[in-house]
Amino acid sequence: MNTDQKTALAGIKVLDLSRILAGPSAAQLLGDLGADVVKVEKPDEGDDTRKWGPPYVRGTSGEQTEESAYYLSANRNKRSIAIDIGSASGRELVHQLIAQADVLVENYKVGGLAKYGLAYEQIKDRYPRLIYCSVTGFGQTGPYAARPGYDFLIQGMGGIMSLTGVPDGEPMKVGVGIADVMTGMYATVGILAALQHCQRTGEGQHIDISLLDTQISWLVNAGTNYLADRQLPTRLGNGHPNIVPYQVFSTADAPMILAVGNDAQFRRFCEVAGMDELASDERYATNPMRIRHRAALCELVDHALRTRSRATWLRELETVGVPCGPVNNLEDVFADPHVKARGAELRMPCEWAMDGEIHLLANPLRMSATPPSYMRPPPRLNEHAAEVLMDWLGNTKTL
Repeated sequence: MNTDQKTALAGIKVLDLSRILAGPSAAQLLGDLGADVVKVEKPDEGDDTRKWGPPYVRGTSGEQTEESAYYLSANRNKRSIAIDIGSASGRELVHQLIAQADVLVENYKVGGLAKYGLAYEQIKDRYPRLIYCSVTGFGQTGPYAARPGYDFLIQGMGGIMSLTGVPDGEPMKVGVGIADVMTGMYATVGILAALQHCQRTGEGQHIDISLLDTQISWLVNAGTNYLADRQLPTRLGNGHPNIVPYQVFSTADAPMILAVGNDAQFRRFCEVAGMDELASDERYATNPMRIRHRAALCELVDHALRTRSRATWLRELETVGVPCGPVNNLEDVFADPHVKARGAELRMPCEWAMDGEIHLLANPLRMSATPPSYMRPPPRLNEHAAEVLMDWLGNTKTL
């Protein structure tokens, strides 16, 4: 763990009232950047994802703990305190913590915190510098505002499933909770911008971020393509709507990705593949024409790639600058020498885990002056109650 480096958000205090993935991932990112993040959890239950296993972390004697790998993915660099906000004493304690916080992150349903007197409109005058980030499925306004939001539903409603999958198959979700993760990323960006604004003006603000809004925003070129001509795209499997050939192909022994991005790269591919005639064929010489004749071209490319091994193709195409790569499973990913060199697998000391460490995904940011820090492993429920009360409030009152 890094204990002596400079951090970008040193001195910033974050009260994390969120659970599952979108809110916690935002708070974890702030923690990676140096913020002091306190995770407020329900007594006895804690974050729902603690139980979302298997797999679970193994304890020091090999027993199964109550912390799932899913929970670990979004909760490092936090301290846990269990508070019953349904009680008057619990609400008062939360108010005391809010008074010390720069940022509050919550993902209750719209209006869910109002019954506890903790909604933004109820507390904004009392804490004028507070940045209050509300993460919901559908946002604070609109006809769906009261609905709960789940990543799978949002992927369907937000259009990405209509673009994902093979043409004659069913719509397919992305294999991870990408709507949650991207919402957490956008929430973090909004919080950082709000911190900068508060530093200049002393003014806090409310950040209203929803899974559906975020999902639609990262339709990027697919969404903009539709807005340009109002034509519904069809699912292309691993194909690209605007570039051909740009998909997974079979080789003599294993699948590979061929990602030809321009006409020059296509000509070089044709030279390596011994198909020079295709580069001068008017049906394939330019990308717009390759898109028009996608099926015929991809059949020819597929036939050619099946004649050699994947390793041979990757070596020869990389030599001439044609983008290509393997289709890795997760074992392949973490065994890759480049991935190892970049430190994508993070091993954090953890006194309650078997072998004294846990394995996590590292933060991808590379910052020369204030890199991410890994100060704390994901906390056990209520692990830091006394520590938080002393550090933030100067006392160790009984909860």
